[in-house]
Amino acid sequence: MRHLQLSLLTLSILTFSTLCQAVELTAGAAKIDITHPAKKLVEIPLHARALVLKSEDTALVIVTMDVVSIGEIGSIPDDFQSNVRARINDKLGIPTQNIMFNASHCHGTPSPKSEDLTVQVIQEAYRELVPVTLSAGRGHEDRIQENRRMQLKNGGEIDVRHAYSLPPNKAILSTGPIDPEIGILRVDKQNGDTLAVLFNFACHPIQGTPVSAGDTSDMTGYAAQVIEDNLDEGTIALFVQGCGGDINPIAYKDVDHPRNAETLGNLLGLSTLKGIRKAKASDDQRLLVINETLSLPRSNLAPRISELELYRETLVNSFRGTTLNLRQFIHLTNKHNLSPDAPSYHISRYLHDKKLGHRYLELMDANNRQNMNSYLENIYRMEELTRVNANLRLLKMHQQQNVDAGKRTIDVEVMALRLGSFVMITFPGELTVPIGLGIKERSPHPNTFVAGYTNGYIYYCPTAEQLKNVGGAQEDSDCILDPEWQELFETKVTELLNRL
Repeated sequence: MRHLQLSLLTLSILTFSTLCQAVELTAGAAKIDITHPAKKLVEIPLHARALVLKSEDTALVIVTMDVVSIGEIGSIPDDFQSNVRARINDKLGIPTQNIMFNASHCHGTPSPKSEDLTVQVIQEAYRELVPVTLSAGRGHEDRIQENRRMQLKNGGEIDVRHAYSLPPNKAILSTGPIDPEIGILRVDKQNGDTLAVLFNFACHPIQGTPVSAGDTSDMTGYAAQVIEDNLDEGTIALFVQGCGGDINPIAYKDVDHPRNAETLGNLLGLSTLKGIRKAKASDDQRLLVINETLSLPRSNLAPRISELELYRETLVNSFRGTTLNLRQFIHLTNKHNLSPDAPSYHISRYLHDKKLGHRYLELMDANNRQNMNSYLENIYRMEELTRVNANLRLLKMHQQQNVDAGKRTIDVEVMALRLGSFVMITFPGELTVPIGLGIKERSPHPNTFVAGYTNGYIYYCPTAEQLKNVGGAQEDSDCILDPEWQELFETKVTELLNRL
């Protein structure tokens, strides 16, 4: 009996393996320029790229776009996604729920004809369907990004933004984590040539360029170009943004060097190429697509708004008059930094006075230092006030949005994809890195990756722990969700991963 059971088990495994190998999978890929026609000089253009995958009973479209978001903010209108899905369903018969859109979150301005261009690039990819094999792998890149959240010694947290200045160095305790992993899906033709590569990485692509500033596809556009230039002719490299909500390009506040996304993009592209060459195909070439709607609770920000307004009033009332003006402060600061022990004259005068028992310069320097510190404290108060004002505006905006919504929940799309051994979870918000790291750690699938900014946009989605800091950092203030959202989302993710 035991031998019979083992034989049946072996037969089942062999049958499953044979079925997986027998599945014919086809794919096609294409890209199209969606840069705004009014932009005459753009170092690295904006693109929409499409990857169509088709098995006997399933079809999937993955569209990656060099835009800030799919609806809600930026230039892509709210009806873009539903319009493109309806048109592709009508023309190609692909179910609307099997069409995925991911925004790279670069801050470039796309063409006003982006909808038509996106429909066109999907159709072009569909016309190029050929038999393929899927390979999954990982790359590693830790030189180009930094967590923009900083823990303060007073127990609070702050983030690195151009919208406001940073606290003084003495106030900083520690910084947050990054995710250096690059998720890789390689799609190869039967002759061994690479048709397309999908690469997933977590970082805001907002480094900028010397000429076009932020109006390009930025570092991820450069990375895609490096990959396409170094693989088989016609290869399409699709960047899928990960959990980049709290991740900036490295040295984001640097004022000593020109901002140039090409350097960072080249590093990301080369590290991805290393991972591409190590990607391995599995016998299991299944194509599975799950798209479900999840209802998440909206936040009530009114109490925190009241607290911040009271704190702002306290800050304003804490300013004190000082005898120095800006010119005098800079003059004295330069002198005292250059020679702390003898800021007002050569050291010989101080030694001379000391022999005679005179303290005139010493006392003057001490008084000046006191006045400089008073002036500096006002500057720190001013900087804190700008941070409070910026985040308070976000909180008021989102509180009004939540009130106007007319219901206490928001519905979002969550997709679970299995492409051979490559597994991906998607979400429309700007997920922070701890969310992605946690999903990967708990997943039963080795090659699991997470895509934020997908199928819509619902602003930042920090962890429940980070949301204890509402008003202190942008991610926590630019959020419409109640802290309970995290547990609900992660429970759904666990369910979906188990179903794959």
